[in-house]
Amino acid sequence: MGIMMNEQKKPINFFCDGVSRRQALRIGASGFLGGLTLPKLFQMEATASTGEEPKAKSCIFLYLQGGPSTIDMWDMKPDAPAEIRGPYKPIRTNVTGTMVGEHCHRSSKIADKYTILRSHSHNDNGHTTGSHYVLTGIKANFADGANSRIPVNELYPSIGSIVSRELGTRGSVPPYINMPHPLTAGGPGFYGAEHAPFVIESDPVQPDFEVKDLQADERLSDLRFKRRQRVLKGLEKDSLQSGRATTMATYYDKARDLITSPAARKAFDLKSEPEKLRASYGHTSLGQCSLLSRRLVEAGCRFVGVDHGSWDTHFSCFPSLEKDLIPHADMAFSTLVTDLQDRGLLESTLVVMMGEMGRTPRINDKAGRDHWSQAQSVLLAGGGIKPGIVVGATDKTASFPTTEPFGVADVLRTIFHLMGIDSDKVYRTPLGRPVPIVSGGKVIKELLV
Repeated sequence: MGIMMNEQKKPINFFCDGVSRRQALRIGASGFLGGLTLPKLFQMEATASTGEEPKAKSCIFLYLQGGPSTIDMWDMKPDAPAEIRGPYKPIRTNVTGTMVGEHCHRSSKIADKYTILRSHSHNDNGHTTGSHYVLTGIKANFADGANSRIPVNELYPSIGSIVSRELGTRGSVPPYINMPHPLTAGGPGFYGAEHAPFVIESDPVQPDFEVKDLQADERLSDLRFKRRQRVLKGLEKDSLQSGRATTMATYYDKARDLITSPAARKAFDLKSEPEKLRASYGHTSLGQCSLLSRRLVEAGCRFVGVDHGSWDTHFSCFPSLEKDLIPHADMAFSTLVTDLQDRGLLESTLVVMMGEMGRTPRINDKAGRDHWSQAQSVLLAGGGIKPGIVVGATDKTASFPTTEPFGVADVLRTIFHLMGIDSDKVYRTPLGRPVPIVSGGKVIKELLV
């Protein structure tokens, strides 16, 4: 039993290279107990990090897949030529001297609660390769678009899988969750299936939303379920001859608890939230995923990865940016940060919003912006992040950083540092190759409280 890795036949959406973002890394519903497929999920408790008290107990990672146009959102250039600055104007925030784009008006009112990192930079302009790099810290060994399998990180573990392995569980829900479909490079790599994400393969914005893997098999009565439990316990009793077998029996018990846990069911129950709060997040995929992320963090999830697509805006980008993409991100992020603070959770929850790249400073002849990873902005809040500041700057066209550039390894090290994870810790692949959690980079001290 374990997490099943299948290929999804029905694509969700495509990038400019024609590759589907969604295939399958998912929890199956065909386990021995009619829905139980995570007997080894809880093994991570035995390997939890034991360093200094971390600032962040959990991380919510809002991944704007495709590449957000940060020059139109968080790093405006109003004095640049029209073909660079675009049609939007900067607006003031509640932090003196900090400006954001006019369609980020909700987040402009809470700029004292988050920080903008404007000098994030790397050199991978691909979607799948860029995601591999950003989410694992390792450059992909394949060309962009050449790997259609999801997750694309077959060898190296993703940030969420690393958090899962190092910190383990702390509540009734899995330590690592993806929604509403798998992150492109969100797999466990050589860490194995026990550190793969629990993937919620339904969108919380849908009125009939439910987490199918927590639903009992309708064909399986309570009596039959209990009988199967007794049979399994009998098999375990007969095989308990070693410490390893005893340990695995404990993990089976905990996996059964997940299926039957009222606390887990409660965590996934969005309908219990007041309609006013749901509306403030936005009745959008990103909005309701963000709200569910908050509920999962409350229930003990360590790392929630929210995959939000359609940011690959090569053609006529501004209508979609101003009507859908930016307002959805603005509502979701600002409400999430405020909601976490109101509940006393922001100090212990790190929120990160970014993509695998940004967009070109110059608008192309199709009224869109193309791929650009050399300069982009990242939003961070909570979990030990110093609020209300801007770190780094770019040149007059937002083409390149004019201050120290911070790369992928720097961002990952900073996240792990805040979560109490030793980035220099080394694991070995099945072939014996040593792989550190992060290779190179440094903690971005300017971001820290």
